[in-house]
Amino acid sequence: MKILQVMAGAEHGGAETAFEDMCLAMAERMKYDPTLEIHAAIKNGHPQRLKRLEDGGITVHALPFGGALDLYTPWKLGKIISAFKPDIVQTWMSRAAKKTPASKNKAYLKFSRLGGYYSIKYFASTDYFVTITPDIKRHLEDQGVPSDHVRHINNFAETEEVTHTISRQDMNTPEDACVVLALSRYHQAKALDTLILAVKDLDNVHLWLAGKGPMENDLKQLAKNLGIDHRVHFLGWRTDRAALLKAADICAFPSRYEPFGTTFVQAWAQRTPLICSKAQGPSQFVKDGEDGLMFEIDDVDGLTHAINRLIKEKGLGDNLSQVGYERYLREFSKEKTIDAYLNYYKDALKAEGMISPDAANVA
Repeated sequence: MKILQVMAGAEHGGAETAFEDMCLAMAERMKYDPTLEIHAAIKNGHPQRLKRLEDGGITVHALPFGGALDLYTPWKLGKIISAFKPDIVQTWMSRAAKKTPASKNKAYLKFSRLGGYYSIKYFASTDYFVTITPDIKRHLEDQGVPSDHVRHINNFAETEEVTHTISRQDMNTPEDACVVLALSRYHQAKALDTLILAVKDLDNVHLWLAGKGPMENDLKQLAKNLGIDHRVHFLGWRTDRAALLKAADICAFPSRYEPFGTTFVQAWAQRTPLICSKAQGPSQFVKDGEDGLMFEIDDVDGLTHAINRLIKEKGLGDNLSQVGYERYLREFSKEKTIDAYLNYYKDALKAEGMISPDAANVA
């Protein structure tokens, strides 16, 4: 099976990270499945993404993915598709979907992976959909997408090998401090201001904020105004997620708006105790008191209370993280997610008469 993955996203972001993880995981399958071949088309100007994908053995095409006047990208994508002859072309987010040509005469099937509540009008030429939550699937069905043309498949968390140990000294953090980590863009939707306010009176708590975004200066000013800027550490965008989670005592996920939110899965995968808001995405998966502690959106006192519980209640963090890890293995592992995608592709190709109905799915 030949697959072209298409991403027109920015340098950093949740969907962009999921795209890279997915491409690299599928490329790993190529090593022992000679029938599988993966190409990727990405927005130019992101040399680190290009290098990571090429280092993973993927043929990468860098394109402008500009605005409405960019006619080159759809033309070039058509040429790439004609030369590669993929069975599946999967787009990520609306711009990639709009720039990717529709399939003519079932030359291939066009899939779109949705991580949010988009209008169907942006995906007029899409044949099949993938959603990352059950509720986004319902959202598409409510807009008229047939139920057999949309499937919910979980994001996975990459269990990265921890190749280095993060020193608290290097982070200007005392060895005996409680470290609360947030893996997040510095954006209003991510509610990092709520997290900063929540630790104001928790004198032994240090925040590690790993991300990048437009609210960085505002968040730094908030920490300074509260007199806790020495306890709030802005780490920038990081690719060593596993090492950070291993070094932290708690993973906090305080988002106001979050259609899915891979962070909670990453915390489970690394057995880091999780606290998260009752945003729409996590609320569909996290079980309060079983595999994480939850609080109402923007409830500063509720978040403070949850952090205090993990600090003071012996064994609570270990119990939550163990149950979360078991759920990760059952529902969110790389192997299960890749199997689900490949089986969906095959089911669609069978339904369209493009491969034999007897073709075996992944076990």
